[in-house]
Amino acid sequence: MKPYKIPESVLVVIHTADLQVLLIERADKPGYWQSVTGSLDAPDEPLLATATRELCEETGIVADGQRIVLRDWQLANVYEIYPVWRHRYAPGVTRNTEHVFSVEVPRDIPITLSPREHLHYVWLPYLEAADKCFSSSNAEAILQLPHRHSGAGRNP
Repeated sequence: MKPYKIPESVLVVIHTADLQVLLIERADKPGYWQSVTGSLDAPDEPLLATATRELCEETGIVADGQRIVLRDWQLANVYEIYPVWRHRYAPGVTRNTEHVFSVEVPRDIPITLSPREHLHYVWLPYLEAADKCFSSSNAEAILQLPHRHSGAGRNP
């Protein structure tokens, strides 16, 4: 039996300088679009390490800290775990704490999805991306991009 998931995770909003947002479609729930998400592998795993790992595992994008830099928003959302996924957590666990990150990438960066986790990806203007997300905390993070991103409005 797989160990229970830790109810602490990261959300990584991937975007371009002109706020095109990358969304990926879940393989276990076709039609559910989201940004990169993932739980800590161990209770003491640093959040930045989790975000870096999940970004690479789910999209093939490597945050090298120089050209591709993850930004920790110092924002945590606590939300009710959807009943369909509660079996992954220890009995009685119903809430998850999600830490928000973003990363600006070139529009032509290669995307390599993990076929076990995701079916397709799409680049969308941030308002359309927010509308397409199934998760309200993911949509809200995308809607905050213009206020959190100093390069908004620049040409790519």
